Amino acid sequence: MANNTEKTVRVRLVKGLRGVQARHRLSVKALGLNKLNDVRELKDSPQVRGLINTVYYLVAVENQA
Repeated sequence: MANNTEKTVRVRLVKGLRGVQARHRLSVKALGLNKLNDVRELKDSPQVRGLINTVYYLVAVENQA
């Protein structure tokens, strides 16, 4: 049986990428966000948390399940 109790985190891109460091653009792309107001539900892991912390000023964490 699969374990369906994995925690997830919803991330929304709330600020555009114009004038942002190239490294931060790559972090946003790694999160799967392309356009403004894109939302992705990702597995809550240390790697994802690190990407979110890198671009904290561009994204909003909506809810955690």
